[in-house]
Amino acid sequence: MKQSWIEYIHELQDRICQSIETCDGEARFREDKWNRPEGGGGKTRVIANGKVFEKGGVNTSVVEGKVTDSMRTYLKINGDGWFACGLSLVLHPFNPFVPTVHCNYRMFELYDEKGMVIDRWFGGGTDLTPYYLFEEDARHFHQCYKDACDKFDSGFYARFKKTCDDYFVNTHRNNERRGIGGIFYDYQRPDENRNADFWMRFGQRCGDSFIPAYLPIVEKRKDIPFTAKHKYWQEIRRGRYTEFNLVHDRGTLFGLKTNGRTESILMSLPPTVRFEYDHKPEQGSEEEKLLMACLEPKNWLAEQANKVTK
Repeated sequence: MKQSWIEYIHELQDRICQSIETCDGEARFREDKWNRPEGGGGKTRVIANGKVFEKGGVNTSVVEGKVTDSMRTYLKINGDGWFACGLSLVLHPFNPFVPTVHCNYRMFELYDEKGMVIDRWFGGGTDLTPYYLFEEDARHFHQCYKDACDKFDSGFYARFKKTCDDYFVNTHRNNERRGIGGIFYDYQRPDENRNADFWMRFGQRCGDSFIPAYLPIVEKRKDIPFTAKHKYWQEIRRGRYTEFNLVHDRGTLFGLKTNGRTESILMSLPPTVRFEYDHKPEQGSEEEKLLMACLEPKNWLAEQANKVTK
């Protein structure tokens, strides 16, 4: 199972990078292979200054090591050794009308002193962070992941959407959401109803959904003309994105706590941001519309469901 997951993650990285390069039409990914002294390594692929993507990365890591005291305290895990394999990506487009996207799928194993597996779980998700709100894009994105979830359990989408809505929140900003969500799940362990193979296949299905969920939105919005005002707002919202990643994101904190590769971990940060004191968008503006959409979770598929019913 471990080897199957590793092979899938590397194949998914190749597929996504090829699709992103085709969409951009200009920039190519730079790859850095790295080794972790405590065990394992990864492939960091970064794209920058492209026609469509200003900065982005599609990273894979296959790492392992001994459980440290800080991991026991911070991550609340017990055991002798651990293993983690996953893909993590963030793409920051140049055009403010194209949303930023984040995606992460991973498997974690915990071992006893004899090297036997004593715990295993899967986690991941994909979420969208637009700077200007196009509700049809939000519906398309969420529908893709609902379709993926429904293949496994009709209750998964609502459950994992709520987890996403509740997780990507800048609680220090009056519970302002980072974006319009998606799905997010963590610590999904095998049990008598769903074995490890079930959760691995679910992760693969969600990973496969990334390209059809995101790239049609990029293609639709990448050539919309924009002004310095639009770019200014994009950088304000990128500031909020940065705040979440550095203050709240468990993946970022886990990587830094386990002596991960700093350049790969902080690849997720935008290339340019603004931190304006007490910035508020103009009342009734498209900027305010986006901000209001981030204050409370929304059922993006409700309108679509009503149309089908009628």
